[in-house]
Amino acid sequence: MSNRTLNGEQFAQMILLGAHHLSNQANMIDSLNVFPVPDGDTGTNMNLTMTSGAKEVEQLNSKHVGEISNAFAKGLLMGARGNSGVILSQLFRGFSKSVQDKETLELQDLADALQSGVDTAYKAVMKPVEGTVLTVSKDAAKAGVEAVNSVETVIDWFDIVLKEAKASLNRTPDLLPVLKEVGVVDSGGQGLVTVYEGFLASLKGEELPEHASQPSLDELVNAEHHKMHQDFMETEEIEFGYCTEFMVKFEEEKLAKNSFDEQQYREELSEHGDSLLVVADDEVVKVHIHAEYPGEVMSIGQRYGSLINIKIENMREQHSAIVDEKPVNTNAELKKEESRSKMAVVTVAMGEGIKTMFESLNASIVIEGGQTMNPSTQDIVEAINQANADYVLVLPNNKNIIMAAEQAHDLVDCEVKVVPTKTVPQGMAAMLSYNPEADLNENHEAMSEAIEFVKTGQITYAVRDTQIDGKTIEEGNFMGILEGSIESVHTDKMKTIFELLKQMIDDDEDEIITILQGEDGTNDEVEQIEQFIDENFEDIEVEVVEGKQPIYSFIFSVE
Repeated sequence: MSNRTLNGEQFAQMILLGAHHLSNQANMIDSLNVFPVPDGDTGTNMNLTMTSGAKEVEQLNSKHVGEISNAFAKGLLMGARGNSGVILSQLFRGFSKSVQDKETLELQDLADALQSGVDTAYKAVMKPVEGTVLTVSKDAAKAGVEAVNSVETVIDWFDIVLKEAKASLNRTPDLLPVLKEVGVVDSGGQGLVTVYEGFLASLKGEELPEHASQPSLDELVNAEHHKMHQDFMETEEIEFGYCTEFMVKFEEEKLAKNSFDEQQYREELSEHGDSLLVVADDEVVKVHIHAEYPGEVMSIGQRYGSLINIKIENMREQHSAIVDEKPVNTNAELKKEESRSKMAVVTVAMGEGIKTMFESLNASIVIEGGQTMNPSTQDIVEAINQANADYVLVLPNNKNIIMAAEQAHDLVDCEVKVVPTKTVPQGMAAMLSYNPEADLNENHEAMSEAIEFVKTGQITYAVRDTQIDGKTIEEGNFMGILEGSIESVHTDKMKTIFELLKQMIDDDEDEIITILQGEDGTNDEVEQIEQFIDENFEDIEVEVVEGKQPIYSFIFSVE
């Protein structure tokens, strides 16, 4: 076999090492999130997507490139999470279609396949934005097409592709001003470069360095730890429902005010949950804990530095799925017992109270997820099937889940339409316009129209220093976000809230504000907010919902 030919065994190993390298770099990629909010998840989403694809390849006993590529694309498709994961799946979906009949690949085949992947990914995105992973993939593929006749080996060709991918990645801040303002490259583009680095290293027979020198929490807490506890209890017996992992990067200024003692820190955290692990060195402390209120645990850590690498999982939902005690969603068991319904709604929500609220608004299935935990295409497909209806409406309630929802549309037998809700308030407005007796198109039109008349505000905190939208933000500052834009920044939470509400509420047009109280939002703060609204705005009706959502202490819906 010539040096210009790639066989199936080589291709499979490329995929596996690419996935491994992406896994090692996921936390670093997460940190490139433009907004300094504690929910940067591009690396996590791409890693989970890539892992799903690699798993299919690992289980396949074939040396046929087309068969391997098809399995890889299938795994990526079903495991795709977030926009970055969906785009990654589309890149290799197009690649797979181009090589499906080929046992081995020549350089021209590789170049054509890479370009086919780019074409497929661009078609999948309604409004492609340059300066993202799409641009990096496009520039790299173009370099690959141009290099076919000028190189002698597959290794040389991939080396050119990777170099151009890196160069394109470095140019992303010139195409997206917000990246330049914050001082980062595009996180999705970085993820693709990481995959390509793994590909080339595999071809060269090289090992790639681990990104982090610190001991991994995954080495300290493996999956059997959770499974062991779940096998011997009922779901309702789980006292502390959220598996919470995070790191605190020490900061001298904070340590000067609050000296860090590992044992004392461990003892304080132990009062908030169980299954606690604390590992510290001179630069960082890593925490794993099962807690009922993750926000309280993370707030303690903020005394000593900035929060990074946050991961929160709802163990009650995981437990139900693992032991088959009940399906993931509360209404699902009844659905199985009933005959197939005509119409159903599948929606996504993070927070026990928000989930309950959507169920009260006639949502059939509520997928646990949102910020920090985007459901995969597979998760959405399973929820649609579980809804057991002829027609299903899907409400993502997060801009980073819309593409995965659209992708699920083509993988089910029933007719599905996605209402492009980007926030929980938009999802609430859509559900209030839902009519189970209307047909699919009528509901889709009414619900899509309803989301145009609601404004969304969110209160959270900064996890790092940055400058964005002309604002200087310091780690620990509270931020008021209006329709995705940071509008107010203060060290005082209530000042942040009041300034955000002044920008949100139009006394002449708006009639109602719904306050979704998160885990970190107190009843006293709710009373102050209600008093502020009463004193500053006439005829505005106020509703309070105990949403219990993480990350955002308050979410405001104004209509």
